[in-house]
Amino acid sequence: MISVLQRVREARVDVEGQTIGAIGAGLLVLVCAERGDTEVEADKLLAKILKLRIFSDDAGKMNKSVQDIAGGLLLVSQFTLAADTTGGNRPSFTQAAAPDEGRRLYDYVVAQARKAHPDVATGQFAADMQVHLVNDGPVTIPLRMAPLAG
Repeated sequence: MISVLQRVREARVDVEGQTIGAIGAGLLVLVCAERGDTEVEADKLLAKILKLRIFSDDAGKMNKSVQDIAGGLLLVSQFTLAADTTGGNRPSFTQAAAPDEGRRLYDYVVAQARKAHPDVATGQFAADMQVHLVNDGPVTIPLRMAPLAG
């Protein structure tokens, strides 16, 4: 699974002019399931997201996690993170999970996040979303949890 974390002061997702998910300070997380991903990669990704120390402590050092600061999580599905741009000027998305599998894994990540963290908001899978954010820092971190080679 691939994700991009953005430390935000606030973020929201709108669909058809309506806000469907919003947080204050915390993490906006763009999430993409790739072919071959399972719940194992999803669990590893979520564990890393929740524990990654990218928020400032009292000394101004990145030493606190989103859980430490009781920040929000805004989870947004984004299959375009799987883009392959090596073959020309038009990206290929063949590495992205099939839509049904992508939805299943995204829903799984959301459900697990809600069990582990008190402030979780979401986008809408496969919708035309407008994502608004105030990036804090800016701090933007890519994460990838690859399936084990079999």
